Amino acid sequence: MMPSAYNNNFQIVQTPGFVAIEGEMVHDTRRILLDSSPRLPPSVRQWKGDSRAHWEDDTLVIDTTNFTRETRFRGSDENLHLTERLTMVDKDTIMYRFTVDNPTAFVRPWTAEYPLLRQDGLLYEYACHEGNSGLVGILKAARSDEAKAAAKDRLETTK
Repeated sequence: MMPSAYNNNFQIVQTPGFVAIEGEMVHDTRRILLDSSPRLPPSVRQWKGDSRAHWEDDTLVIDTTNFTRETRFRGSDENLHLTERLTMVDKDTIMYRFTVDNPTAFVRPWTAEYPLLRQDGLLYEYACHEGNSGLVGILKAARSDEAKAAAKDRLETTK
């Protein structure tokens, strides 16, 4: 849940059995189990890993393993073990703290944290639309193709 240049919003939803975290950027949604069900076997790897969560007082602790080689978070590899802590510090702020433990990629574990601030509003669809100027060209080309097809049909019907 590292911030990037834009689309840094998240929506967090909790049900009795899981927590879902949807990221505005690329619409990724993590479904994180809140029960003690067994982890996936080490041979089953997932892009977002295999997450389990539990509450420690007012902090949601998310423990994730079983990443793929392609995940590559900040130089990590498939042996990444990610521990995330989300603590509500006031009605509008969640402190997000994560620890990366990956002995085959880093000399020692490392930790970072930053606040997630409540925002009013909706998550927006992530789309590369270049200010919708690309749509103008797409529609112009389609209308041109339609006009050519109509002209061809008129020419054939007059024969």
